[in-house]
Amino acid sequence: MRFANVDGRSCLVVDGGVVDVAAASGGRFDSAPERIFDRWTEFAAWAGGAELPAGAPLADPRILGAPSPSPRQVFAVGLNYSEHAAESGFARPAEHPPIFTKFPASITGPVSQVRLPPGGRTDWEIELVVVISARAFQVSAAEAWQYVAGLTAGQDLSDRLLQMAATPPQFSLGKSYPGFSPMGPYLVTPDEFDNPDDLTLGCAVNGEEMQKGRTRDLIFSVAELIEYLSGAVPLLPGDVIFSGTPAGVGMGRSPQRFLRAGDELVSFVAGIGELRQRFVD
Repeated sequence: MRFANVDGRSCLVVDGGVVDVAAASGGRFDSAPERIFDRWTEFAAWAGGAELPAGAPLADPRILGAPSPSPRQVFAVGLNYSEHAAESGFARPAEHPPIFTKFPASITGPVSQVRLPPGGRTDWEIELVVVISARAFQVSAAEAWQYVAGLTAGQDLSDRLLQMAATPPQFSLGKSYPGFSPMGPYLVTPDEFDNPDDLTLGCAVNGEEMQKGRTRDLIFSVAELIEYLSGAVPLLPGDVIFSGTPAGVGMGRSPQRFLRAGDELVSFVAGIGELRQRFVD
């Protein structure tokens, strides 16, 4: 199943078009994407067996919103690929994943314009994003995928200047400017993938490839992250987890490279789709 937020309404993607959930279900399910996750198991069962109409063409991708637009909690994972840890000057995490948050006000849809903060040190980080389907507390890794509504693509845009301003560094604020957490274009359920633990992801700036990796190289897998996070706090329906970025960020290059006004950043996760951000001063 492929789920979309189309102009603030819950939709299913059918044969390349979109079907409005509230209309197709006769009002059984809420039109608001942020509320669909509270009934995700019931919704997914209905969607799997419903006789759906033909999908209407999506006229403009700019009306797509984040699949989970208002999560109560946003978790993000640092240094979760060995080569990215090395390019960042850190040792490979051994026992515990570094965790921070991105504030929900930074979330946008997959096609957006992003205003750059002053200082000229905004960086890109393509990530696989996990959306939670049901309350999960002290869940084992073996059970973890049962609590995943689906997977989407995300960019953990990062202002390195603010991120590194404090001692020790405080990641969350510098990663939470407006527009710094684009997600989408769709939420894809795990059963749609041959192996949801091995997806290709990457990004390019103005057509030049910057990152390309595979999620099989995550140090802490999706299941292990859910086990670790839910061991401390309950994960709630609609919560999102940015699972970490592969090597190739601007800060890790020599010379360093950062986003500038006029740049276009195109990011992807195979089997999910593309994000497209343009940057302005």
